[in-house]
Amino acid sequence: MVFDSLRRSFDELLSRATKPEERRAIAARMKDTLVQARIGLEDMRAGLTTAQQRLVIEEKELETVRRRKELAEGIKDQETVDLAVKYEQMHAERVAVLRRKVEAQEAELGLAEREVGSMAAELRQVMAGAPLPQGAVPPNDAELGLGNDTSLNDEIDSLGRARARQEREADADRRLEELKRRMGK
Repeated sequence: MVFDSLRRSFDELLSRATKPEERRAIAARMKDTLVQARIGLEDMRAGLTTAQQRLVIEEKELETVRRRKELAEGIKDQETVDLAVKYEQMHAERVAVLRRKVEAQEAELGLAEREVGSMAAELRQVMAGAPLPQGAVPPNDAELGLGNDTSLNDEIDSLGRARARQEREADADRRLEELKRRMGK
């Protein structure tokens, strides 16, 4: 699964969270891991949307080929019918593959969303000071009474924006240094 490495690092952070003085540092790393996971979710959603759009386009192409085949059959144009049969088969195969791809991506996204939800619940528990027993299943947001906890979501979004800004600034600095090096300054 996509989030296996993130989940492992998250679990490692939880297992080491025994000393109260380490709790803040661990919670900060857990937040960063959760931000990365949420960014990964957005990438997965974008990939699913792209696949769904490709499926719609391919289904329209298949429909067009079938309509042309029927028209060619109506005027008894065997050469066009043969060509249309060939393209109909090709588009039908593409539609079948894309449907399976969309189904798989939807299932994977569902798993990832549940995993990220679980990670968020575990982070909330760590931030609240409650240790999570080894192997315990964390409660969902509703069980924690955090169904609409916008402060944590806002903080996670803020961390994501800050991380993206740092990456852009580092990239700009790197490009500036490269430009200076090329110009001999």
